[in-house]
Amino acid sequence: SEIKVPSDVCLGNLKTLQLRNSVLFGDSIHRLISNCHVLEDLAFIECGFDNISEVNIQSPSLKRLVLEFDVTEGRYFNYVVVINAPNLVYFQYHAAVAASYTLSTMKSLEKADISIYQFDSINCETSATHLIQGICNVRSLSLTIDEVIFRTSQLPIFHNLIEFKYLGVGFNGRETWLVEFLHCVPNLKTLTLNFPDDAGTRWKALRMKVPSCLSFHLKEIEISCFDTRMIEMVSYFLDNAMVLEKLIISMAALTWRQKWEAQNQLLQFLKRSKKCLIVILYFCIQLLQTSLDPVLAFHNLVELEFHNKGADWRGTWLVEFLHCDL
Repeated sequence: SEIKVPSDVCLGNLKTLQLRNSVLFGDSIHRLISNCHVLEDLAFIECGFDNISEVNIQSPSLKRLVLEFDVTEGRYFNYVVVINAPNLVYFQYHAAVAASYTLSTMKSLEKADISIYQFDSINCETSATHLIQGICNVRSLSLTIDEVIFRTSQLPIFHNLIEFKYLGVGFNGRETWLVEFLHCVPNLKTLTLNFPDDAGTRWKALRMKVPSCLSFHLKEIEISCFDTRMIEMVSYFLDNAMVLEKLIISMAALTWRQKWEAQNQLLQFLKRSKKCLIVILYFCIQLLQTSLDPVLAFHNLVELEFHNKGADWRGTWLVEFLHCDL
């Protein structure tokens, strides 16, 4: 639907506003929001623009902001995004990278969900960097990018960030990017990773300086789409995350043979891990039907989580596992 906001509109008592599948003309957004004096929750979902050069959102009362712009290829993205919402607590932004971003300081920002996609633009990397810079006070960040489109060298230190979820499509030849970013989050406690299978095949972080968050604060890591080629990455985290308490690995996407290979490799890590609990999700017990290697001895393992979703299994297996010098 098409929306043209009249100049005399006034919604003085409105606290929640959601527009879905709409096209806004001219300065309709600014005109609408500037006359909602107590607005707290604002959402534009699958919306587009026409005859607009600036998406201008100015609201001191706003606490929750969702911007999901239509990212259909070929649509006009040469606009500027300006957000002045100093009391914002939650910010969600899903769109192609705009021409530029100007964000006011968001000292109250608790959670941000950023999903940006690159289309042909000379300033794409610079614009994306400015967007991430504008949310530097956030405590929990979910970041989805189609490739590495902003420079870690230009990022500030995210002192408040304690939870980070990364969903990427590729590293575009910069496999060290993740560790570079971890240097910007010194107080990170929880890390969730979900990226392509081949991301682990060129893991180049081993010679880099270890981020301080790994040494002092990171307690939980989850790898959502584990692949056997990510073993080197797992090894890196287990060797350098000195206070790590839990490593969660999901192998749902693997074939039975790949799961079997991964199981053998991960069981070896159990012997090396002194304090970390390794949790394997979607790990079918049928893979463990054969006898365990009698030389396996998990001297440092003090806690075990066992998940079985009703599959048939040999009941004596668990007792045999408990004989592995736990």
